[in-house]
Amino acid sequence: MFTTVETLAQQPFLAGLTDHQLSLLAPLTSQSMFHAGNRIIREGAPAEQFWLITDGRVFLDSEVPGYDNLVLETLQAPTVLGCSWLFAPYRWNFGAVALSTSHALTFNGSLVRALFQSDPGLGIELTTRFLQVMGGRLHAARRRLADCQRASGRHSDL
Repeated sequence: MFTTVETLAQQPFLAGLTDHQLSLLAPLTSQSMFHAGNRIIREGAPAEQFWLITDGRVFLDSEVPGYDNLVLETLQAPTVLGCSWLFAPYRWNFGAVALSTSHALTFNGSLVRALFQSDPGLGIELTTRFLQVMGGRLHAARRRLADCQRASGRHSDL
């Protein structure tokens, strides 16, 4: 199914973009569904897309020595999933697994990066939004790791 400007305009992550900007993004998307328990992202694998989760829940995890894929954060729709597609070397820094059946708009990362080259204003706007998401996710990961260290009785300088 083709993604429309109206569909994109309903996504909080894209709020405030012009209809023209949304019309440039719309052809670069497809729709996806992930069943509960399906791994969406494998840490270290090539990062070729990002998603706007429109329904469902996903957790971010990381391969931390001494833990079984430590859950860093649970994401609830509507939210963005995946930032590593934006920065070389284009490899996932975290993993992600669907907690429930989840629906998403999937964006082709290389095509979006090419769009940023042809429309630098859109590139700056969306890169700023992704950096805000990354800052929040980094803070949540740091907090979760500190909680794990406290629970294990180890001292933390986090």
